[in-house]
Amino acid sequence: MQQRTKDLLDTQKEMIERLGLAAEYRDNETAAHTIRVGLYSEIIAKALGLDDKESEQIKLAAPMHDIGKIGIPDSVLLKKEKLNNDEWELMKKHAEFGYGIFKGSKSSILKNAGIIALTHHEKWDGSGYPSGLKGNDIHLYGRITAVSDVFDALTMSRPYKKAWLLEDAIKLIND
Repeated sequence: MQQRTKDLLDTQKEMIERLGLAAEYRDNETAAHTIRVGLYSEIIAKALGLDDKESEQIKLAAPMHDIGKIGIPDSVLLKKEKLNNDEWELMKKHAEFGYGIFKGSKSSILKNAGIIALTHHEKWDGSGYPSGLKGNDIHLYGRITAVSDVFDALTMSRPYKKAWLLEDAIKLIND
């Protein structure tokens, strides 16, 4: 019975990892971004005092933060120029699309993935989206993933920018 439970959990972990990789096919400028976000999120969770089980749950769920981008048309998602207002409003819907994929799941990892997808663009000051939540009204998992997402985006080179120095990224996040 223990082996069957382990096999089931391993399969669930692999499916989540592969779903994250599938999402990257839509936005291939961020190779391995989702995996790094999961790992950074686990480190932050542990640093905040969350136990190993909960930290692992966050590591597994955080890579799903942008899964809702599969609902964004290529003309918007892959556009090289700055998005116009209508396109930006559509792009912001990826948080709700991601939540919609996971809502109603019985799996704790997938439930957490939905929470993260919905809340990872909320900002402490209330200026984020989709709900304009602020402070502790933003689920902890969303806050952890947001920091991981920003840190990875800053410290990795992209076609439109060079990687930031580690110290500069940390300073921005702390400010």
